[in-house]
Amino acid sequence: MEEALARQSNDAEKLKQSAKFLTPQLKATASTLSIQLGMVFAFLLIWQFVVERGWISAFLAGSPAGIFSKLLEAVHNGSLWDNAKATVIEAIAGFLIGSLLGSLLGLSLWYSSFFARVVEPFIVAINSVPKIAFAPIVILWFGTGMVSKIMLATSMTFIIALIAAYEAAKNADRDLQSLMLALGSTKHQLFFKVVVPYSLPAIIATFRINIGFGLVGAVVGEFISSSHGLGHMIFTASSFYDLDTVWVGLFTLMLVGFILYYVVDRVERRLLPWKQADSGQRFRV
Repeated sequence: MEEALARQSNDAEKLKQSAKFLTPQLKATASTLSIQLGMVFAFLLIWQFVVERGWISAFLAGSPAGIFSKLLEAVHNGSLWDNAKATVIEAIAGFLIGSLLGSLLGLSLWYSSFFARVVEPFIVAINSVPKIAFAPIVILWFGTGMVSKIMLATSMTFIIALIAAYEAAKNADRDLQSLMLALGSTKHQLFFKVVVPYSLPAIIATFRINIGFGLVGAVVGEFISSSHGLGHMIFTASSFYDLDTVWVGLFTLMLVGFILYYVVDRVERRLLPWKQADSGQRFRV
């Protein structure tokens, strides 16, 4: 009985200590969020004010009131959900395929420095070409359906993930590798015990960048040829000079990118808890 009471008191003390630690963090997060929301609200108020005063044209820049009206209309008729769902599926599929395949291939180049030197000029050459230039070819090869948008998003993310993973693997801790080799480790053990853990932060950081590139690939494909998606919605609205609907599509893309970025951030916290502990000592964005 006494041991159980002592255990409960220890647990209660731990909870108190964690609460003391979390309270300042929660307060800081709440204050940061309130400032950010206040900035957005102030920007929209100023925007609406200058439009109503006639200082800028609502026809050329849109207005928050008009954007909100178009947003309600798109939500009510279901077009916003249908278009957003198509773009999100294309972007996520392309992001996952390109990022995972690129990272795996970049890491595998570590196994053969000779093969890496052979293919490196070709990787640099492909990376030097704007990926949007591949859009007409991809549309011709894969048609105008969802597959072509996924392949465009894949092409936007693949080469970036490959280069980042290869550079991270190539620069893995040389001293630790030499030590493990001296202790009799095999090349496979060296790869999984040193190279992969060392490369993970760079790979996940590239995933953050590739979120935007995945969305860019999907939207560019929808610009060129599509019957649905946020890119199609923005392109069609701009053709009719409907700036309010264009802004609805752009703001939806921003929200989708923010959500996907948050998901990658949560994955990073799971895979790299020590990195979060280190970054917490400095600053967080």
